Parts: sequence; C-alpha cells; structure tokens
Amino acid sequence: MKLVKAEYKQSEEKYSRFFSLSIDLLCIANFDGYFKYLNPKWKKTLGWSEQELISKPFIEFVHPEDRESTIAAAQKIIQSVDAISFENRYLCQDGSYKWLSWNATGFGEENLIYAVARDITLNKQNEIELQNSIRELEAFKYALNAHSLVAITDKTGRITYVNDLFCQISKYSREELLGQDHRIINSGHHTKAFFANLWKTIVKGKIWKGEIKNKAKDGSFYWVDTLIAPMLNSDGNPYQYVSIRTDITQRKVSELALLERSRLSLLSAEVSLALSQSGTLPEILQNCTNPISQYLDIDFACIWTFEGQTNQLQLQAGVHCTDVTCSALNASQDFPNHMVLADNIIGLMAQNHQSIFNEKLSINNSEKFLDSTFSILRLSAYPLIVEQQLIGIMALVSKQLFTEATHNLLNWIANSIAVAIDRILAREELLSRREALLLRLASQIRSSLDLNMILQTAVNEIRSLLQIDRCYFLCYLPHPSQPSLTITYEARNPNLPSILGNISLQKSALLTKILISQELICIDDIKSNSYLDDDLQELLTEFGITSQLMLPVKSNSGEIGAIVCSHCSGDRIWTNSEISLLQAVCDQLAIAIDHAQLYTQSRSATLAAQTQAEKLTETLHKLQQTQSQLIQNEKMSSLGQLVAGVAHEINNPVNFIHGNLTYANEYFQEMLTLLHLYQQHYPNPQIEISDLTEKIDLEFITDDLSKLLSSMNMGTNRIREIVLGLRNFSRHDEADKKLVDIHEGIENTLLILHHRWKDNGIGLDISIVKEYGSLPLVDCYPGQLNQVFMNILNNAIDALEESMIKLKTNDKPQIIIRTEILDSKFVVIRIADNGLGIEEDIRKRLFDPFFTTKPVGKGTGLGLSISYQIVVEKHGGNLTCLSEPGKGTEFWIEIPI
Repeated sequence: MKLVKAEYKQSEEKYSRFFSLSIDLLCIANFDGYFKYLNPKWKKTLGWSEQELISKPFIEFVHPEDRESTIAAAQKIIQSVDAISFENRYLCQDGSYKWLSWNATGFGEENLIYAVARDITLNKQNEIELQNSIRELEAFKYALNAHSLVAITDKTGRITYVNDLFCQISKYSREELLGQDHRIINSGHHTKAFFANLWKTIVKGKIWKGEIKNKAKDGSFYWVDTLIAPMLNSDGNPYQYVSIRTDITQRKVSELALLERSRLSLLSAEVSLALSQSGTLPEILQNCTNPISQYLDIDFACIWTFEGQTNQLQLQAGVHCTDVTCSALNASQDFPNHMVLADNIIGLMAQNHQSIFNEKLSINNSEKFLDSTFSILRLSAYPLIVEQQLIGIMALVSKQLFTEATHNLLNWIANSIAVAIDRILAREELLSRREALLLRLASQIRSSLDLNMILQTAVNEIRSLLQIDRCYFLCYLPHPSQPSLTITYEARNPNLPSILGNISLQKSALLTKILISQELICIDDIKSNSYLDDDLQELLTEFGITSQLMLPVKSNSGEIGAIVCSHCSGDRIWTNSEISLLQAVCDQLAIAIDHAQLYTQSRSATLAAQTQAEKLTETLHKLQQTQSQLIQNEKMSSLGQLVAGVAHEINNPVNFIHGNLTYANEYFQEMLTLLHLYQQHYPNPQIEISDLTEKIDLEFITDDLSKLLSSMNMGTNRIREIVLGLRNFSRHDEADKKLVDIHEGIENTLLILHHRWKDNGIGLDISIVKEYGSLPLVDCYPGQLNQVFMNILNNAIDALEESMIKLKTNDKPQIIIRTEILDSKFVVIRIADNGLGIEEDIRKRLFDPFFTTKPVGKGTGLGLSISYQIVVEKHGGNLTCLSEPGKGTEFWIEIPI
C-alpha cells in the first residue's frame, strides 16, 4: 500500500512539473466561464497574476472584436468531445493585446474545459504585414500599370514584356513591340553619347534615371521620365532590365513653354536695354543682334538699313554662330557675300512689307555664302518699317523652326529697332540742326554792335535751344569801393519769377570767387553736389534752381561775366556736346562784347569830340571791313584747303578705278569671245550647263555687263570732271596773280553749284544760258575771282527761289551769263536773272558790309561786300548792279585785261 501511494505521489509531481514548466499556456476552465487552473506561463505572457485571471470571467480579457467568436468556440467545446482550434487576442496587463492560438476540449462529466494556448503574436504580425505587403504590391502593380509604361528586355535590349499603357502611348501593338529593341521608338532627339552613357550605367548593374524623348508610331513625340533597373543573377550580372516610364509630355511641353517665355523675356529686356543706350547706329544694332544669338538657336542674324542717298541696302550689324561660339559679322571681311541673302529677302519683301517666317531657303553657290553645310536654311525675315516706309530688314537663319511666340517677339523687336533707327537718325539730324543753330546764333551775335541786343538774344536763343527753365547773364563789377554781382539779362519759363537784379555778395562769396577765376561750373543735381558751400546752396535753393551750368565769358574789357543755364524741375544732365557748343558761343559772345563796347566807346568819343567823329567812324568801318574780310579770307582759305584735299584724295582712287575699267572691259570681251568659241565648238552642253545658262539668262548678262562697264566708265569720267572742277575752283596753290581763262572759272563755279540749279530731284531746274565771247587770258587772282562768281551766282539762285515761292508762276527760271571785251581794256562778265528784281533804295546799299535782305540765319551781309573789295580794290575793276522791280537783276563785273 505504501508503494502504491509513493508511486502516485511521484506521478503527481511529474504532472505538476509538466504543468508548471510548459512553454505553452495551459489552463482548466469551468463551463461557467471562469479559469480554474493556470500554469505560470500565463503570468509571463500576459503579465496578470493567477489570482487576477481567476477572479474574472475569461471573456473579459478577450479583445472586444474577438469575444463573439470566442463565445461561439466555447459553446462548441462544451457541446463536442472533439478538440476545437481557434485564435483570439488577450489583454495584457500593460494594455496591449497578444494573439493566442487555442486547442481546447470539453469534459462534460466534470463541466471542465482543458485548453492549451500558444503566443502567436509575432507570427500574426508577420502574417498581417505579409498580407499588407501583398495588398500594397497589388496596389502598386495596379498603379504602375495604370500610370506607368512598363517594359522588360533581355540583356541584349530585346523587348520581352510591355504593359498596356506602353502600347497605348507608343501607338504600337504588343506584337509589334515584342522582340524589337527600343530603337523602334527612338526620336533622334538624343545623341549617341546619351545612349552610350545609359548602357554603360545599366550593364554595371546600376540603376539609370533620366528623361527621354520618344517617337510614337504615328510620328508624334512624347517625353517619359525613365528608370531602368537591372535584374541581377547570382553572379551579380544583369540578365534582364526592367524599365518604368512616366509620361511627362504635358509637363515637358509646359517646361519648354515656360523656358521659352523666360528666354524671350530676357531677350526682350536686353534688346530694350541695348536700344536705350547711346552710341552710333552700328554699335546699337550690334548690341541688339548679340542677345538674339545668345537666346535663340540661330546660325546667323543680320540687320540692313537703306543708305540715305543711294537707297541701297547697307549691312549695319550681324552675328555668325557655330556650335562653339558666336562672333560679329563684318560686311567686307567675314561676310563678303551678305548681299546674296539681302537680295533674296528684299525680292520677297519689297511688295507687301510682310515678314517671312520659317521659310525653307535654298541659296545657290552656298560655299561662297558661309560654308558648305548651309545649303538649306530656315529663314525668318522682318521688315523695319516707319510710317509705312521700309527703312531696313532684319533676317535670321536657323536650322531649327521658330515658335509662334518667338515669331511674335521678333516682330516686336523689328518694330522697336525700326523706331530706334528713326530716333537715332532724328537725333543726329537734331544735333546737326542744334549745331547749325548755335553757329547762326554766334553769327547774329557778332553781326550786332548793340550790347543789350547781343546779350538778350544770347540768353533767349540758348534757352530755346537747350529747352531749359532759365538762362541768364551774370555780371561782376570789381569796383574797389562797391563791387557788385548782378543778373542783367534773363530768358525764363513764364511760370517762373524773374531774378533780375543784384545778388547779395555775402551769400555768393564762392560764386564770386569762381567768376573771378573764370572757372566752368557743371552741376547736374545741387542736392548731391559736395562742391557747393552752404551759402551758395541756400542761394540756388532760394532761386528754385535744381541744376546749373555756368560758362565764363572772357572779354578783354575787364568786365567779368558768365552765361548761366539753370533748371528748376529736377536734375539735368549737361552733355559734353552741349558744353562744347556753348563754350564756342561764349567765345563769340566775348568778341561781340568787345566789339560792342568798342563801338560804344567810339560813339562816346564822337559825342565828346565831334571833330574826331568821321575819323573814328572810318576807323570803325575799316575795322569792320578788315574783320569781315579776315573772317571771309580765313573761311575761304580753309574751304580751299579742304576742297583741294578732298579733290586730291578722291582723284587717286577714281583714277585707279577709271584706269582699270579699260582692262576689265578687255578681259570681259576676251572671256566673252572664249565663251562664244565654246558655244560654237560644243553646241550641245551638259544638262547642268544648259540649266544654269537658262537660269542666269546668259544673253542678258552678256549684254548688260557691257552696258554696266560703259556706265561705270561714264560715272568715273563724271567724278574726274567734278574733282578737276573742285581743284580749279579752290586754286589753293595760286595765291598770286596769274593769267587764267575766265570761262574756266565760271564753269567750275557752276559745277560746284550744280546741286542748286540743276533739276536732279533737289535743284530748282534753273536754265543756264551761256553767251561767251572770245576772251584772252586775264591776269588776276583766280581763287578770289571764283569767290566773286560764287557769291553772285548764289544770290541769283536765291532770288529765283524766292520768286518761285512768292509768285508760284515763274515756270522758267533763268540765269544768263555773258562775257565780252569792253574798249579793249576790260573783260566784262554779266550775270543776269529773271527774278523779282531789287528796289532802288536796297540796290544802293548792296555792297555795304553786314547789309542783307535775307531772313535771320540765311545770310551775313558780307558776300557782296567782299566781292566788291575783290573786284574794285584787288583788281582795279568795277562791280555794278542793274535792277528794277519785276524785271530781274544783272551784275556787271569789269576786270582789267
């Protein structure tokens, strides 16, 4: 009996150890839903103590979502003798849940459930993650097929798989793609180096990413963002390639459009900047072509303008681009055959003034044009039009087609360039007119001896010329006891108050110092000028002056003065040209002041001593005559030097051209003879020669070239005649008396004035009637006598022009030149016109110095006075004028033989 008890106890201990040491969760539960026994693994797994687990129904520890299935499983266990398996989640003490896998069976006799549970949380998580991964992969596959072009190739690049979207985008069927390589969709956009780099990357087992432009079956293009991933075998070498492409055509189009808009915006900004800069016309236009070559893909760009007098196209700016650099074009060196292109364009554009856009242009002899690769070019050309007049052409040549946006911008650029050209030409004309106006002003100043009129005229004209707010004359009298600083004359904007009168010396100490030292002051903006002291700054502010230019007038009388130009509405940039021209006026003004003061002193002396009046008047008269003669002699001397120099410089190249025309004609005739021999002995030429002969119209060229050489010969003969006339007229090397042919001098003078009297689109269509007598050679000063002919003929042309303007009925203006011998002692030259004639009181004063009937700026009143001195005093002859109103005018020039 003891033995049996011992064995039972030993067995009970074994089962107890099995229950406590099990790695699974073992339990016995009542049918009422409470645990009865639990092994220690429960506490290790869930964290609850055995007492906590036993004290509550086990269903409370089950996850709410699993309670219904757990109750159903418990009912099956109670009702069945077979083991039941199920899974649920149990609450842990830390609030988390763990997955348990159950095997349970019921024992109805004892109303107990015996169960084994195992913690499968890790496996369950892995299973869930696997299911999620599978779902994600399915979603990724779906998304990939829905939104990406997928293709798989073998290691040689042959396509083994493509998805539906690949076929849809490429327009190829799956059967057409399988077995092909990707060259079937190659657009030709990318270089060979591009694809070489792609293969170099993927054959190394690396992933390649990039954007590729492909070509669909229907010829359309599409862009794809591409990823190519190599699939590696166990050796680490690619055995196939998977390419995943995303269609980015719309984005690429948008990017290119945005890039183009950005590029065109920069181009328009740089062209606008170039057109706003100062400089010569070629410089400004070259600064326009440079950004065009920078922002547009062109081979070259050119801008021509029409030359003013000949109306021929002249290359002003151009740029030639290669694959490496762009360089400016030079018409004579880099681009000698630019007129080939220009003639092509002007032929297309001359009629309707319409632009040419992306036209395919084929040019013969392209090897002479730029280089042999440019035989077929894309031409876009734009007329430069101002007020419906074609003033030039802008042309661009490219291998690529321009977009509509580029075309619109180039149209805008052409319009802007046309306006700029017109503005530059107008500015140059304005500067020329401005300089002429200043010279006229100087002439007016020097022709008057009234100091008040001189200074008032000066400030009026300068203000009008420079378009400034105020111009005034500042005078400083350094009297020992009471020095004064006074504004004596002014011209101002009517809205500004007058500032005539004395200026406080206390506030103008610096100004007085500057006047005494005869310095020039140029202030663009008084606020930013550190040269001014506080007193002068305050004085200028009091006068409302914001910008000022002061030029000293240096007279010999001891009086200190200055011309002051001021602006009262912001800063004013005083240019060097304005300062230079005003300085010249101030120099003339100083001379005029001296003369005026001398005249005033002479009048004072006359009033003081009447006995000296005639002498002083005669002295003053001689002074005026001497001055005018010196001025005129100096002008004519300079003119003679200039004319002689110009004639000499023109004569050399003209003689060279004229001499070579003979040889050119001989060579042409010899080549023509050779050509006729070829035509005679080879009557059936090759088809290329026949086509070219027909295309260039050989017969017309042969005939026209001969006429061309003949006309060039006539032209050079005409130039030589003009040059000879200029040299004979100037007679720069003939200062002494010489025996000359009077008729030759007259003819040379008529040649010089040819542009005024001849009907050539400019002249007045005056008829010149020559009634020459038989004259001997006359001993005279030929250059001075030519000056007399020039003055009298000029006056005759002026008179005829005036009659045509006033009467508008003188349809046949005429000048008659007669020569004859009078009493065997004099040679008489009679120059008569059929103009309006001259009143008697005016005729009597014609030879007085400074007397003129012409409007201001038209004449100085010195021409006939100088002519009278030359004829009467220099040659001992006579100069008379015969005229009646309405019967024309005739001058008699008598020169002793």
